[in-house]
Amino acid sequence: MYNWVSIVGHPAFSIVPRSPGTWAQGHWDLCSSQFLLAVGAKTARRAFEFGRTYVVRPKGKHQATVVWLHGLGDNGSSWSQLLETLPLPNIKWICPTAPTQPISVFGGFPSTAWFDVGDLSEDSPDDLEGLDAAAAHVANLLSTEPADIKLGVGGFSMGAATALYSGTCFTLGKYGNGNPYPANLSAVVGLSGWLPCAKTLPNNLEGVEEAARRCSSLPILLCHGKGDDVVLYKFGEKSSRSLNSSGFRDVTFKSYNGLGHYTIPEEMDEVCAWITSKLGLEGSSS
Repeated sequence: MYNWVSIVGHPAFSIVPRSPGTWAQGHWDLCSSQFLLAVGAKTARRAFEFGRTYVVRPKGKHQATVVWLHGLGDNGSSWSQLLETLPLPNIKWICPTAPTQPISVFGGFPSTAWFDVGDLSEDSPDDLEGLDAAAAHVANLLSTEPADIKLGVGGFSMGAATALYSGTCFTLGKYGNGNPYPANLSAVVGLSGWLPCAKTLPNNLEGVEEAARRCSSLPILLCHGKGDDVVLYKFGEKSSRSLNSSGFRDVTFKSYNGLGHYTIPEEMDEVCAWITSKLGLEGSSS
């Protein structure tokens, strides 16, 4: 068993200030200066200033790199500390911090967020510009990894939504704005999240042979608590059904009785076993 972080819940509505201070041993700052990203030179209207990125180095042979995305109001530090405790010595974890921006669900109050959101569900209007910026940031973080390293993306709550959006960009081969998507993803994990752009995904994939091939082979793990009162359980279920109906053939959906909007050891055990299997990792133990 691994040592569990004392506070495993990451409430979507908590406001966690970004701190310029130190971080846990074993983590280092990937981007010492803040990263500015404009999405699509012809169409960009907003500049996205991403916060500090934390990296957990693999304790064994480096076989995979996974970008893990926090929820609304959180930061990369808290998840990096949790991920460091997992029995996955062959994974390098990259935990970025989202830009601080005005959020509609907070009445315009600024918070760390990967994109703007009116409510936390797939029924919320999609902020395509913000989603594209977040997905591009993920791809940028993965762009310098060695060619023989398997790449993945995962997240919690809004981070899960961003991870799933990155997965759809990979299958389509492009962002929502039409620019090419460069990363080659081998796995996507979403905890307590939802699927953005679910209503338009089937039409976007229709008739695209390469996209259909990627859909059928990309492994996706979705986990959701039945007691989640922030991102309701029904949205997790709907996301799984939407992916299946759009042609994704390797989707695993796990539910947890009584689990609210946080994570527990049982859920993270599932993540560890699934990632170990899907990425073909060696030397992992529970």
